[in-house]
Amino acid sequence: MTIYIALLRGINVGGHHKIKMADLRKMLEGMGLTHVQTYIQSGNVLFQSAESKAALRAKMEQGILEVFGFPVPVLLRTSSEIEGIIRNCPFSEERIRLAEEASEFESLYVAMLPEVPAVEEVEKLKNYENDKEAFEAIGEEVYLLFKESVRNSKLAGQLSKLSLPVTMRNWKTMNKLAQLAMEMQNEPPQ
Repeated sequence: MTIYIALLRGINVGGHHKIKMADLRKMLEGMGLTHVQTYIQSGNVLFQSAESKAALRAKMEQGILEVFGFPVPVLLRTSSEIEGIIRNCPFSEERIRLAEEASEFESLYVAMLPEVPAVEEVEKLKNYENDKEAFEAIGEEVYLLFKESVRNSKLAGQLSKLSLPVTMRNWKTMNKLAQLAMEMQNEPPQ
């Protein structure tokens, strides 16, 4: 069984697309997923399954549409992929520290996509980089570093213009998801 992390895009934001995590867990368990647990209200779900990413994504998106009545893009990463995302952060500890000192908000984020974005689309993002906003695209992830709030970021706003669904999480959430996945992996079999 593989440990997966599902990252749901755009739920429980600004009163739109509300999904109670208990209802989501119940739906996913009803689909045969095991060890289902959620982390905070923004749509982070850990579970175990022997199914493929493609099959799970399709099944989860269809289930959410049927049960909750609106479409929600689902991005999936395995626990080892989440660990790799953290390990491969392109920004130095010093650069992250300086950004954090300059901001009263979270500074480091990861935007995740279902596949590697087109080179031309990544190139367009470079037009929005400046001394307060930086990014590095590595595979299916775009790492973002802000010296001011992500809410006012022109760079972050451009991510939604990519031709692929994208969902973003802050660095603390990514580390917590990795920790929860490690704990799940270390649980004795039931």
